[in-house]
Amino acid sequence: MSYENAVAQMYALGHELAQTPSQKFDLAHMRVLLAALGHPENRFPTALVAGTNGKGSTAATLASILQASALKTGLYTSPHLIRMNERIRLNGEPIGDDDFAMLHDVVGRTAERLVSEGDLPWHPSFFETLTAMAFEYFARSQPDMVVLEVGMGGRLDATNVVEPRLSIITDVSLDHQKYLGETIREIAGEKAGVIRPGGVVVTLPQLSEANDVIGNTILDVGARAVNAVPYVPPVSPGSASCMSREAGIWNRYPLEVMGTRIMVESPLVGRHQLRNIALAIAAAVELRNLDLEEKGTSQITAETIARGVRETRWPGRFQVVPAAGDDPEYVLDVAHNPAGAWALRSTLSAAYQDLGNVREITMVFGVMRDKAVREITEILFPIAAHVIVTQANNPRSARPDEIRQAAARVSAGTDIEEARDVAAALRRARDVAGSRGLVVVTGSIYIVGEATRILGVRI
Repeated sequence: MSYENAVAQMYALGHELAQTPSQKFDLAHMRVLLAALGHPENRFPTALVAGTNGKGSTAATLASILQASALKTGLYTSPHLIRMNERIRLNGEPIGDDDFAMLHDVVGRTAERLVSEGDLPWHPSFFETLTAMAFEYFARSQPDMVVLEVGMGGRLDATNVVEPRLSIITDVSLDHQKYLGETIREIAGEKAGVIRPGGVVVTLPQLSEANDVIGNTILDVGARAVNAVPYVPPVSPGSASCMSREAGIWNRYPLEVMGTRIMVESPLVGRHQLRNIALAIAAAVELRNLDLEEKGTSQITAETIARGVRETRWPGRFQVVPAAGDDPEYVLDVAHNPAGAWALRSTLSAAYQDLGNVREITMVFGVMRDKAVREITEILFPIAAHVIVTQANNPRSARPDEIRQAAARVSAGTDIEEARDVAAALRRARDVAGSRGLVVVTGSIYIVGEATRILGVRI
């Protein structure tokens, strides 16, 4: 089987959120599949990262720290920007096409046999299949540690079949309400499902409703909480963040880590990233303290933490593409829920303090139909002089006219037009912005991914 055929068959399973909640959320079926594969999920140690916003940044930063500590490191994230391979990485490199195709065949044939024998009622979902492939890949590669990003929720997510060395919960906010619940309390309950009895959970104080649920879960199951607050720098002018775009470092501050003063230098942009970096550092310190000698976590030091933070790569999150020739400067950022939209708006204000009197924003925007479209547009559209709404090549994409209708309350003060696809939207944005302008491409990760490919941006 070729890689292209494997990817086509994956997409034929339907989108990873396209199943009904009862079909999507059934760990019993995932366990049947993994048992037939010989339980690959039990053959490597893991750190499990859940949350609404920041879990990908946290996972990528922690994986980079582990790799900088000379640990063979796996990383599983979702979704992808351009190619499906990006989701499964070993020491920063995506799984190869041949390995992807081979593992798809292994998992697919196993699933088909289980369905034919009546052990499974239906073929595993897109995400379940891909997660099983990742587990099989890591089991065969024998990494020292694997960082797993929860796909959605936590309690019944396919990744939650592992027994992690520690769990991490990032900031919780409203998203995926159709599957996770209508309130912060309900959603936090799903995220808290990654906490293990007697286990370790790394987190930070956040919304009171989320704090209550996470704290009570920790008490109920007898887990141990690790507070990442000591690794969050004070946020005051000049103390927490030093923008140095030429050097590729956006957040720079001194920090005491394991009795050593280091300089944290992160390419991740925005004050919201300070919390994600803190969670990753706290998790790395805890893994070092657990002293998993058979896996070499004693190699984690303050110096390797500093290097790992500095070398983190997480494309599509406030990724700046400098102006060149007649092309404007671009900012590519995934902001697919209200919390992400506020983070983007705040980061734009901090990174481009001259906005409003020197430069104008031309925004390319598209989002999935099941997102909080009206709320996101009300946050982002007012900061743009011109908005081009478009759609990704995805059946869940909101049509440009649907976005425009949702944005009716802000359209009076913003110039909004429609483009049939991302390529057309980028061409129009380039013409509108000119060489001195700023184009912000945002919304769905699929919009950002298509723009990344079209613009030829290295990820």
